[in-house]
Parts: sequence; structure tokens; C-alpha cells
Amino acid sequence: MLHFQPPAETAQTAERAKEGFNAGELIIEHVSNTSVDDPLIHLPRVFGIDMSVTKHVFMEWVVAAILFVGITWLVRRYIAQERLIPGRAASLLEIALEFVRDSIAAPNLGEKWVRAWTPMLLTLFLFIFTCNLMGVIPLFDVLELLNSTVIHAGPDSWFTHLLHGGVTATGNYNVTAALATVAFFAIIVAGTRAHGFVQHWKNLVPAGLPWPIYIMLIPIEILGMFVRPFALTMRLAANMAGGHIAILALLSLIFVFTSLFERTIAGIGIGMVLSLPIGVGLTALELIVILVQAYVFTLLTAVFIGMAIHAHH
Repeated sequence: MLHFQPPAETAQTAERAKEGFNAGELIIEHVSNTSVDDPLIHLPRVFGIDMSVTKHVFMEWVVAAILFVGITWLVRRYIAQERLIPGRAASLLEIALEFVRDSIAAPNLGEKWVRAWTPMLLTLFLFIFTCNLMGVIPLFDVLELLNSTVIHAGPDSWFTHLLHGGVTATGNYNVTAALATVAFFAIIVAGTRAHGFVQHWKNLVPAGLPWPIYIMLIPIEILGMFVRPFALTMRLAANMAGGHIAILALLSLIFVFTSLFERTIAGIGIGMVLSLPIGVGLTALELIVILVQAYVFTLLTAVFIGMAIHAHH
């Protein structure tokens, strides 16, 4: 998700404009993850996999902590009341729960399986939505402003390193691929629980067809198993990263025109006429997209799980 640049960041970018503004470098810096070779927290390899913590991994931890602490506190506070009347925050959580249960899980899974799969679907929905929402909140922009005016942390410090890189973890294809992998195995587990392990795999293709048809149909169905999580991966990450790039490209026109004409008034003019109005409109659109993408990912996961459970349909 996108945010407008704070004064400190704008001043820094303006300085770059004097030296020759590089819009591509600015955009990549705001959407990319920190390098695996230069992570926030160095951790050893496990089975050949580097477990070091990058910016997007750190943001996943932040979102997971917010959800765990927040939901646990709300639920315990609600249960401890003598009169079970939810507050505003608890009411929002209840609305989200009922929405996922009644509008996503029940129509696709059937009443028998709603209670079994609603917790996972709700977790996906809240996690993706909160990750998307973190991109709208200019938390790290405020921290960077404080760093440049009050804190003055060194350029090689961990705090300064934390400020660089994108804040929307769901704009990273590795993150969305991990979420899609969860959905992939959930589909297999759902089909196995409903029909048994062997019958689940038999349900991939209809019974009673001539055997030559199976030669073509089985590879297509196996390929389809992997196309579904791939589609989930690409749709979510592309929408989240695309929004960042579009707005940053528009805002970069201010500094591009300033550098091109060597006049500040040229940048101000293009900003007032084009960049700022369209940027505000796209940002407002992104506020809708963060909810829609969480809904679409959760809905498609429920649809695929429902297809495995109700294979005869």
C-alpha cells in the first residue's frame, strides 16, 4: 500500500533531484525487501535455508503480534464481563467473523464444514488485510522524520537500516507464495478428511470415462492443482506492489520535471495539476483494494476447499 512522503523524505528526494533524479531507484527502494545478504537480523542457516530476518519478514512478525495480542485481549476482556456486551473493537472483530463465516465459508463449504474451516479462513483474511493496511499507515515515514530531526541514528545503525525497504509484506511474492502454500495443503487436507486419502485423489477426475481420456485429463488436473496457488500468489502480490509503483511514479513526475527544466516551479505545476490529484485518487482506491484483495484471497481459498469437499458437484 502507498503513502505520501513526509517532509524529511521529500527534502531528501528533492536533493536527489538536484543531482539527477532517479525515479526507478526511488520506486524500487520503497517497494523492495531488504537484501538477504544484508538482513535486519542475522540468523544461521537451517537445512540450507537462510533464516535471517528481512524487512518483510519483520513486518509479518509485527502483524502477527498485533493480531495475536489484540484479539487475545479483546476475547478475554469480553469473556470477563458480567454482561456479554462487546465494545467497539470487539464488535468489529465479531463483524469480521460473521462475514467470513456466513458470506465466505458457509456458501462454499456447506454447514457441516463451516466450524472446521472458518478459523483458518478468518486468520487468512485478518492477516492479509492487516498486512495490506500497514502499507497505508506512514509509521516508518514518521520514524524516518524523527530520525532526521531528533534521533540522528547513524547510517549503519540497525534503526536506520529498519527504515529502508517496503512495508507491505503482501507485495512480496515470497510472502504470498507462502500463504498460497497454506491454502494448497488445506485443500488436500479438506479433501482427505471428507473422502479419505485415496478417494480424494481419485476425485480429481470423474469416474467412468474411457481410459484414453484419463491420459489427457490426469496431467491437466494435476497441473490445475498448482495453477490455483500460483494464481493466488500472483494476484495478491501484483495488486499490492502495483499500487505502490503507480502512485510513486506519479509523485516522481514532480522531481523529474524539476530536474528536466531546472526550475522548481515546473515540478510544483505538474504536481498541482497531475501528480497530486491523481495520487490522492489512487490512494483512495488503494484503501478499497486492501479490503478487496483480502476478501478475494480468502474467498478463492474457500472455493477451492469446497471443490475438494464436494467433488461430486
